[in-house]
Amino acid sequence: MRTLILKLNATGDVVRTTPLLRVLNGVVTWITASRNVPLLEGISPNLVVVPWERREEAMGGDYELVINLEDEREVAEMAARVSAERRFGAVLDRAGALAYTEDANGWFDMSLISRFGRARADALKLRNRRTYQELLFEGLGFSFNDQRYLLPPPGPSDLRGDVAIASASGPVWPMKTWAYFGELGSELRRRGLLVNVLPTRPTLLEHLGDIANHRCVVGGDSLPMHLALGLGVPTIAIFNCTSPWEIRDYGLLTKLISPRIEEYFYRRDFDVEATRAIPLAACVEAIGRTLGGSP
Repeated sequence: MRTLILKLNATGDVVRTTPLLRVLNGVVTWITASRNVPLLEGISPNLVVVPWERREEAMGGDYELVINLEDEREVAEMAARVSAERRFGAVLDRAGALAYTEDANGWFDMSLISRFGRARADALKLRNRRTYQELLFEGLGFSFNDQRYLLPPPGPSDLRGDVAIASASGPVWPMKTWAYFGELGSELRRRGLLVNVLPTRPTLLEHLGDIANHRCVVGGDSLPMHLALGLGVPTIAIFNCTSPWEIRDYGLLTKLISPRIEEYFYRRDFDVEATRAIPLAACVEAIGRTLGGSP
């Protein structure tokens, strides 16, 4: 069997798609953004990783299955040129409009290209209690049995400690950034813990190495959370405005969910009150439980 996966963007979403490699038979070709290539290369013996800039390399031959998990027209146009027996995810319909296959409704009905429109999609997402993996696996006809992420070996790192704080978040969701990361670091250090704020690294493998060298990771709904889950590092994640329910915890993740999450759910503007809804004490207590006692 030959399968083509198109998942380029949002590196955390790329990582949480890797459990599919545990159930797909035969050779899998994965087209992704260049920055994500190091996280995919070598994680499965039957995986061929192709950066988007060299996507023409994946055009030859026929595929039994094409899985397009992007919601961008350019990617769907590329996927439409590939010969395939079955398509799953985003496609071009007969009129050339961006759409998605019926078996992918579970995920894409809540997406930016939802057939219901943005407002209804966000409402569905707020009510959804199924994980990303459950929705994908079911749509593709597989059983999700807690298949874990696949990651490469971490790169070398001399950054070590008890708690790694992942305070950075991207510009798309500015309310993801919790207001009290600075105070958290000070409080944990006062209690005798070795705390590091995760730095920006030249490569993702170095970033992976930083995370691997800590007893737990604290951050938002972001890439470090997914990398920690893949490494088996206990994690505390703060959800101010994005869905905590679609994230599989794998028995490692403590979710701190804002009591005002419905008010700010998937809003792309900024209100400082959204970042203050979860108190500092709640996070300190969660870290204590994760580390096996009061920090």
